[in-house]
Amino acid sequence: MTDAPPKTIKDVVTDFLGSAPSLAEIAGYRLPQDLQARAHWLLDRNRAGSLSDAERSEMEEFRQIDHLLTLVKAKANLKLKAQAH
Repeated sequence: MTDAPPKTIKDVVTDFLGSAPSLAEIAGYRLPQDLQARAHWLLDRNRAGSLSDAERSEMEEFRQIDHLLTLVKAKANLKLKAQAH
């Protein structure tokens, strides 16, 4: 039996979105603490200029997913506000 590879940020976010969350759940979504800590660690290493190529790619993936989540959460918030009126 082989160990499953660790979940990537894409895995975690697509698992969440694939679970059919409500607009309120989307609007309030935050990455799990371990992924938040990993993103901060990558940012710190980037500031120090000590990222490997693989870490740089991982950081770029975090940036892309963060941008996408920002857009999805903003649209969920707009829909929630429209429903409230």
